[in-house]
Amino acid sequence: MELKVAEYSDYERIAQLHAQSWRTYYNGILGDSFLKNDVQDDRSVIWQTRLINPPFNQHVLLIEEGGLLCGFVCAFGNHDFEKGTIIDALHIDENYRGRGLGQKLLIEIANWIEQHFGQSGVYLEVMAENKQAVEFYDRMGGKNSLQRLWNAPCGNQVPELVYTWDSAADLKKSIIEHHSNHFVTD
Repeated sequence: MELKVAEYSDYERIAQLHAQSWRTYYNGILGDSFLKNDVQDDRSVIWQTRLINPPFNQHVLLIEEGGLLCGFVCAFGNHDFEKGTIIDALHIDENYRGRGLGQKLLIEIANWIEQHFGQSGVYLEVMAENKQAVEFYDRMGGKNSLQRLWNAPCGNQVPELVYTWDSAADLKKSIIEHHSNHFVTD
């Protein structure tokens, strides 16, 4: 597995994985028509825009195997005055799930956050009905600190949970503790 910082030339394959992930895990949460007809174009515009002239506080990491995109993570440093740095997206190709790639990407993005936005808390938003993601972030030591409605691109208002960590160091510590406990008990 190789880690690399995303470049503009990666936007189409990031958008493809992002759209496929939404189709798989947001089915029944986001509108059917949006997921069938519009999600690919929506994600393509988002990723093209993000990568053509990235803001200084954006960091996108890819994890690849043999040149194939297995997953990605995107964060925006100091995105929110109170909560700090947002982990805006974390998606793993379904063929590579269960291999610890999500944890690896979270540790790497936490390293970046710690280096560049060290005084910042860390947070992310996850759809309340996305049970596999909610369980994952619970295992990663996130505190479910808020529930609110998200105005999704399909026009639906979707309940979302906001998970927080006090710092990038706390996020890394939680992941490492879970990782070592996971191997002790399995």
